[in-house]
Amino acid sequence: MLGNKLRRFRQEQGMRQAEMAERIGISASYLNLIEHNQRPVTVPLLFKLGQAFDFDLREFAGDDDTRLAAGLKEVFSDPLFAGQPVPQQEIRELVASSPTAAQAMVTLYDAYRRFWDEAQARGDHPNGVEGQGLRDSQPTPVEEIRDYQQAQANHFPEIETAAERLAEEVDFADQDLFAALARYLQRIHATGVKVMPVDVLQDTMRRYDHHGRRVLLSEALPPSGRTFQLAVQVALIGQREVLDQAVAKASLLNPASPRMLRIALANHFAAALMMPYDRFLNAATQLRYDIDLLRRRFGASVEQVCHRLTTMQRPGARGVPFFFIRVDNAGNISKRLDGGGFHFARLGGTCPRWIVHDAFRTPGLIQTQVAVMPDDTTFFTIGRTLDLVSSRLDALQPQFAVGLGCEIKDAKHLIYADGIDLKSPRAIPIGVSCRVCERLDCAQRAHPPLHHQLRIDENVRRNVPFSFLTP
Repeated sequence: MLGNKLRRFRQEQGMRQAEMAERIGISASYLNLIEHNQRPVTVPLLFKLGQAFDFDLREFAGDDDTRLAAGLKEVFSDPLFAGQPVPQQEIRELVASSPTAAQAMVTLYDAYRRFWDEAQARGDHPNGVEGQGLRDSQPTPVEEIRDYQQAQANHFPEIETAAERLAEEVDFADQDLFAALARYLQRIHATGVKVMPVDVLQDTMRRYDHHGRRVLLSEALPPSGRTFQLAVQVALIGQREVLDQAVAKASLLNPASPRMLRIALANHFAAALMMPYDRFLNAATQLRYDIDLLRRRFGASVEQVCHRLTTMQRPGARGVPFFFIRVDNAGNISKRLDGGGFHFARLGGTCPRWIVHDAFRTPGLIQTQVAVMPDDTTFFTIGRTLDLVSSRLDALQPQFAVGLGCEIKDAKHLIYADGIDLKSPRAIPIGVSCRVCERLDCAQRAHPPLHHQLRIDENVRRNVPFSFLTP
């Protein structure tokens, strides 16, 4: 049932029902039934729509509203709405009928939460903070960049094109991208490259010496890290106009966000240079998304490969839609890219039942899990720790694990799903976060869910941390 989405598309095109119906070969009355979800959009009709209006069928048919509904559910789970709980059905209807208003509500709530949290941290009551609301309501740079990447499906055509154009200029004959990029910088920008002792750069991995016209890289970086950091600097030096245009296009609110987005796009450029889109997608398909083989073939790290897999969303040449997350061993999220229908909590951490947290028990090995969300959406996920940058200061180095996943229907394309019954898998129940998860019997719950009254009994101790009164 795509009636609401079809109606929005028609209205965006400025067309009347009769005009659209004529272009796709159906009656206006039948189109009216479709738009009111009284008739489904059949596959033949979907193809007619694609031919008549030249849009990506996969993008149109995708369930974009599910993620927005999950965000609204988190909003309405706030204690602010304790006296007026909003049923899930009403949330779905709001998203279907008024997606722009629903997204505005999520944005407004994010601003409210930031304002409240910062005022509480200052020891002030929000009502007593004068002149701070507008400033505090700005999204943080990290949040704003994540939301923008999400809105773009983590695909930036202008960056991909710039990387492909440069790849044609750089000599890859010797298959040593690092050496080729170093020669390019020297020849085109009169800039040298030098690998420096770790005692000199200490905790710095890359530094651009503008006056000395040198790119300094730490010897602590593995080969994949050196190539990636050099490619990032190539983007910052030689692709200024492309980056500036892409940043301006984003129309970001926080003053610090454009600088952060510029770095993120330079990183995207580096990945596209190391793993060219068409060649990487073809290899991923042929190797069935074998991460270890892909990183060896392209001289990349596990994180670089996993991150690159989330960017394969070019219209007409898409890969499996993945989501990606990076966490430390305390469960803090340092990077996430939504995709494939998975929903990350906008506030708080992730579910402790998720395989990404178990990856720390088996460093360097890939763990797999079939996970089912409270709305019965099922995902195939993998988790793996990242290799340390250097063994010199192991005790001081942060430890990270990455999670990569897709909907169960796409798992057949992954080598890691071989041997798993994907039609009737044994799925682990997980949630978005404890605050909004309705799995009341979870023994790993860190916080009670909102809108449930606790049952306190000093004479009873169960294997779950919280008990609740029955409604």
